[in-house]
Amino acid sequence: MEAIITELLETPRLRLERLVGEHESELAVMVHDPRVYRTLCSWPRPPTAADARAGLDREIDHWERHGFGLWLLRDRDTRELVGRGGLQYTGAAGEPAVEVAWAIVPERWGQGLATELARAALEVAFDRLGLEQVIAVTLPDNLASRRVMEKTGFVYERDFRHAGLPHVLYRRGHC
Repeated sequence: MEAIITELLETPRLRLERLVGEHESELAVMVHDPRVYRTLCSWPRPPTAADARAGLDREIDHWERHGFGLWLLRDRDTRELVGRGGLQYTGAAGEPAVEVAWAIVPERWGQGLATELARAALEVAFDRLGLEQVIAVTLPDNLASRRVMEKTGFVYERDFRHAGLPHVLYRRGHC
């Protein structure tokens, strides 16, 4: 795929940077926080350093193969890490689709940053990549993510199982 210029974006409060290997130490702190990894997947144990590195390697490879992917999210003013999120191909719901995904550091929960990221990702998905629809998935009890999905125009479609766990699937078409 031809590279799309989405490697660096800014929203009113966020700076979105293409994920690169140098982000590993910052991301490791976030993904090892039990409050964060429990929202992503009900793992019986925290991800190891090797798990975190393998995930980052997959995300970097996604950028190389598709010209888009997940960003590291920074506060525009302080440049502090506030999360990661963006667009990625997934087959989690049993079909190939592009997913809008996010994870925010717990200290910044409830500030609308996931909603701000989701809106920026949707603009890229529809206006720059020309996608007709995208999905979002989460664990059923992740009510905060479900609210973000609903506030950004996603519609609940169905329950499904992924990685042996119940999930919910939301979908949004280009308006």
